[in-house]
Amino acid sequence: MPSFDIVSEINKVELRNAVENATRELATRFDFRGVEATIELQDLTVTLTSESDFQVRQLQDIFNNHCAKRNISLAGIDIPDNPTHSGKTYSLALTFKQGIDQPLAKEITKKIKDSKLKVQTSIQGDKIRVTGKKRDDLQETIALLRQSDIELPLQFENFRD
Repeated sequence: MPSFDIVSEINKVELRNAVENATRELATRFDFRGVEATIELQDLTVTLTSESDFQVRQLQDIFNNHCAKRNISLAGIDIPDNPTHSGKTYSLALTFKQGIDQPLAKEITKKIKDSKLKVQTSIQGDKIRVTGKKRDDLQETIALLRQSDIELPLQFENFRD
């Protein structure tokens, strides 16, 4: 039976490239000349550090632009409302979510079942396997999920006949 997996993963190589390109742009920006400002990546957390709240927000804009150029979705990021103030610096930690958690997996499964498509879903850890008798049903499921308002970026992989 044909099947595919629904996953939510961040391409770590593209994320690292976005951070490096944003750091290069930061070095050439006139408004950051003589200012202590950094963009650092550790695991799936990008830390923006600067001397003022306004500059941290500018760093966030620079980083967001480079993510958009690299096709990294900003939908699944945890962004604190206010930067953390420590000493003379402000920092903002942007955490990328990876994997589909249980409540969201149940919501996606419910959405597929409510659509009355002839497919079966099963939650397997941080991904969802969808199986059906016809490829067309699976493709309709993918189209349905792409049009939905789910806050995580979803990828569809392991499409098998």
